[in-house]
Amino acid sequence: MSIRVLIADEQEIVRLGLKNLLESNGEIKIVAQASNGDQVLDMVKKHKPDVVLLETKLPGMDGLQILGRLKLDSPDVRVVLFTGHENARHLARAVALGAEGYLSKQAKKDDLIRVVKAASQGEQTWSRSELRRVGAAMASPTGAENDEVSLTKREIEVLRLMVNGATNRDIAKDLKISYETIKEHVQHVLRKIGVTDRTQAAVWAVRNGVI
Repeated sequence: MSIRVLIADEQEIVRLGLKNLLESNGEIKIVAQASNGDQVLDMVKKHKPDVVLLETKLPGMDGLQILGRLKLDSPDVRVVLFTGHENARHLARAVALGAEGYLSKQAKKDDLIRVVKAASQGEQTWSRSELRRVGAAMASPTGAENDEVSLTKREIEVLRLMVNGATNRDIAKDLKISYETIKEHVQHVLRKIGVTDRTQAAVWAVRNGVI
């Protein structure tokens, strides 16, 4: 019996590419495709897939909001988040919300098929490195207390973009300032809040209400 999969991604070319890759296995059938959050929820009720391969950034509701709804409304469906913008905040929230796994868009075909198959059996497909990142971040010291930290308006903008998965080049483009200046801002933010990497910065920002 085929594994029934729903693919959710805003870009048609991505959905078609995933369909071709997954169905080439012979054990997987794509029963529906969705380009936004409302479609995902409707199609899950209509087609009852075994697995939803869910992009984290969709129009309307984002992937994590959809994940939360699916786990409440259709608890038997397995969800694998699929993204090109991995970040610690998303990882932590996805684990907490009950996703079966989290797959990068840079993943190889064999990994994609393996994760979908495992998820269809109710297996958790989180890699050890992903779980270590989340666990270490949540267990690590929280850094400085919020009332002890004095971030400039620009540094708060940089921190929020960092937490949402933006690279230094993404931030530079978004804020229209140089890449070297952004590197300095990131270093200043990490030092001021008392953490050493972006994963810990994401945890600090969530705990202290910055995002």
